[in-house]
Amino acid sequence: MILSAKKITKSFTSIGNRLYVFKDLSFEIDKNELVTIVGPSGSGKSTLLNILGTLDSGDKGTIHINGVNISKMNDDELAEVRCKHIGFVFQYHHLIPELSALENVVLPQLIFSGDDNPKKAKEIIDFLGLSERMSHFPSQLSGGEMSRISVARALINSPKIVLADEPSGNLDHSNASKLIELFKSVNNEFDQSIIIATHDPSVASIGKRKFVLDNGLLTLVDNV
Repeated sequence: MILSAKKITKSFTSIGNRLYVFKDLSFEIDKNELVTIVGPSGSGKSTLLNILGTLDSGDKGTIHINGVNISKMNDDELAEVRCKHIGFVFQYHHLIPELSALENVVLPQLIFSGDDNPKKAKEIIDFLGLSERMSHFPSQLSGGEMSRISVARALINSPKIVLADEPSGNLDHSNASKLIELFKSVNNEFDQSIIIATHDPSVASIGKRKFVLDNGLLTLVDNV
């Protein structure tokens, strides 16, 4: 088991009332597994991924990553967990505009180990079919190319798990289809555990297990 979340509750207060995003939610993912979570806008998909990825915290519950309970860790310890064990792919990419594609991919490696050897980054970028775009800045890349660079950045530290939040949300149909195939290839070639939160049924369909998050309930389904 790469990640296990038990009885996670998340709520917020509005006009004196406590509103629950989800309550006593449990979830787990195995090594090399590709899991998708689909749900309507506002259902809490991004919130759940942020909690699983230690970017946010729940009101209660426990999370184990690679067998280690992270629920009581301080901010510095959580930052180390994120850098070592978790890769993120965001809808809006969050590439640094002043850095080239290669430099954006190398950056997490520099933060993690201080290693400025771009060999691994070049190998990943080449695998993703962007070897001729390494020196280009984000403004010179298409939406599909930026998506692939963000995937490369997520893989650079060989994380235990990659979390992708609406990764096809800003892509046209053609590039979304390419991204779907890319995630399948990454899952197979890198033996990578991946959780994808999406509103797109075609993206959700690639999950080896598929979940629906709605009205605070996470339900395993056969078809999305």
